[in-house]
Amino acid sequence: MALMRAHNRQGALHSDGLRAGLRVGSAVENGGLMEYFFGKDGKKCLQHEKFVLFLRNLHDEILRLEFAHYDYKLQGTISAKDFGLSMVASADIKHLDKLLDRVDDLDNEANLNNIRITFEEFKNFAELRKKLQPFSLALFSFGEVNGLLTRKDFQRAASQVCGVSLTDNVIGIIFHLFDANGDGSLSANEFVRVLQKRERDIAQPTEAGILSFLSCFWNCSNNTSIRLLLS
Repeated sequence: MALMRAHNRQGALHSDGLRAGLRVGSAVENGGLMEYFFGKDGKKCLQHEKFVLFLRNLHDEILRLEFAHYDYKLQGTISAKDFGLSMVASADIKHLDKLLDRVDDLDNEANLNNIRITFEEFKNFAELRKKLQPFSLALFSFGEVNGLLTRKDFQRAASQVCGVSLTDNVIGIIFHLFDANGDGSLSANEFVRVLQKRERDIAQPTEAGILSFLSCFWNCSNNTSIRLLLS
């Protein structure tokens, strides 16, 4: 628990386990999850499979709450604009206005403005965010080899590198938002930067950002393995 708090911005502020604003007289470890995992006497062993299942269910529940925030009419789907907002909401403030304008422009795109995104599509994109590092490597490798990042490149990288299936509707919205000059090619730097900031804001890891790592990768000629994987 201490290690997990150290890698979370809010947790790091409450390293003693006490939560500000709540009337608690002892550390969080003395109840709640610790009791659920280890029993009231703290002597029960936690099985690895149970813990993994708990984390998966927790992740799914958080995603459902986020999806429900946009699906307030309980239609089971969200609009293209709402899906776009969910992607750009964590963008750096100096880029946010530009991205919000692109979200608004979805209303003027006949092939996108009536699209509805399902929870399954929303969840698959969230899975891609969790695998941002290998996916980013794939995108930059494609860009270096081909010069452009097409929709087929994006879809193939998600599938072959991350095992995530993205629908044409999801990819169409992504390219509308992150095709900066309208040439049909993804602006990979901008796309990765927005997703990285979202994940950093959630977890605030201690290691250096992925973009600094990718800048080294970009200048590295030893990327044969990932090219083979994507071929």
